[in-house]
Amino acid sequence: MHTRIPLIGVAMAAAVTLAIATPAIAAQPSGTPSTRAEGLVSPLGLAIDASGRAYVSQNFIGVLSLVDKKGQSTPLVATQGDEVSAPAVDGSTVYYVTTNGDHTSAWLKSMSNGVETQVADLAAYESTENPDAVNTYGFSDLSAECEAEFVPFPPFPPLGMPNYAGIVDTHAYGATAVGGDVYIADAGANAVLKVDAEGVISTVAVLPPAAPVTITAENIGEAPWPACVFGHGYRAEPVPTDVEMGPDGLLYVTSLPGGSEDPALGPRGVVYSIDPGTGETNLVATGFGGATGIAVAPNGTLYVAELFGGPMGAGQVAVVAPGASAATSVIEVSMPSAVSVRAETLYVTTDSLGDAKLTVVPLKGGAHAKK
Repeated sequence: MHTRIPLIGVAMAAAVTLAIATPAIAAQPSGTPSTRAEGLVSPLGLAIDASGRAYVSQNFIGVLSLVDKKGQSTPLVATQGDEVSAPAVDGSTVYYVTTNGDHTSAWLKSMSNGVETQVADLAAYESTENPDAVNTYGFSDLSAECEAEFVPFPPFPPLGMPNYAGIVDTHAYGATAVGGDVYIADAGANAVLKVDAEGVISTVAVLPPAAPVTITAENIGEAPWPACVFGHGYRAEPVPTDVEMGPDGLLYVTSLPGGSEDPALGPRGVVYSIDPGTGETNLVATGFGGATGIAVAPNGTLYVAELFGGPMGAGQVAVVAPGASAATSVIEVSMPSAVSVRAETLYVTTDSLGDAKLTVVPLKGGAHAKK
C-alpha cells in the first residue's frame, strides 16, 4: 500500500464524510447480531477454528488474541512495535504475519502448543521478486509537458510521478490456510502469495491495476498533481485485503483498491477469483465501499466486509449470491473489517476504527465455511 494515503488514515477521515449512493437491497435473512467481545483495537484480521474460537489480529497494537466461545480474550502474541496481521488456522496451528514499521521486515509465523516458529521471510521474497513490477500504475496518456509539471512528494513518493511500475513493499493483510499451504493477500506486493509446508514462497497471482478513475478538480483530493491531469484516467494499485478458498477450489480475493475511498470516486472495491494452480484471475463482483474482508460459504455465497459500505457509509457486510456480480442483500453492521463463516454463524469484527468488537450473526440457510 504505497501510492496513496494509507488505508486507515483515509478511513478515519472518510468515516465522517462518506456517503456512497447504492441501490436499496433487502437485508439478508439472519438472526440478531450480538457482541462476543469488546475493547478490541484495529481488529483487521480474523480466523475461526473448528470449535468456534476466534483468532483476532489487533494490527496496530501488535497483538494476536484468542477469543473463546464465552467471549474471554487471551493474548497469544504481543510484539514490540511490529504490526500483527493475517491470522489463519489449520487444525491446532495458527499462522500470522509480523511486519515492522517501514515494511523492511515481514515474517509469516506459526504457533502450535504455545511454540512460535518463523515460517517464511516475506520481506526477503518481496525484495528479490517484487511480483507487481509487471504492473504500471498512474497515468498512461499525459503529454510530456504535463509529466514535467509533477513534483516530488516525499511522504508517498509514487504520487510525485505520473506513472510507475510496482515498487518493493510488503504488507500482509489477510490469509487462509488450506492443506498445509498458506495463501496471503499482500496489500503491499499487490499479489496473492503461497507459502507451502516447507516454507517456500511463490506468487499465485498479481492483481491487475484498478480500473481507471477520471481525475477532476472535485475528486483530486490532496494528491499533489498539476491541473493538466484533469480529464485523464488514473490507475491505482489493486490492494488485495483478504483471501479465502471457495468450494469450487478457487481463491476469492477482496481488492480495496488504492486511493481514497472518497464518495466522489464511488464504491470501487471488487472481488476476484484466482485459480491457485494456474494463477488465472477473473473479476467476480464489483461495487463495494472499502472491501476489507471476505468469507465464502459452502454453496459459494460470498460475504464481503465493506468498511464504508451502505447508503450512509457506515459499513455493512454485502452478501453476494453464487453467480451474482454485485451484492444481492446486506447485513447491517457498523464498520466491519474482517469476516469469517462457520457452522451457520457469521463472525465479523465491527466498529473497527473505534471501540471495536467481535460480533456474531446467526445465519439462516445452513451457510458455513472454514477459514
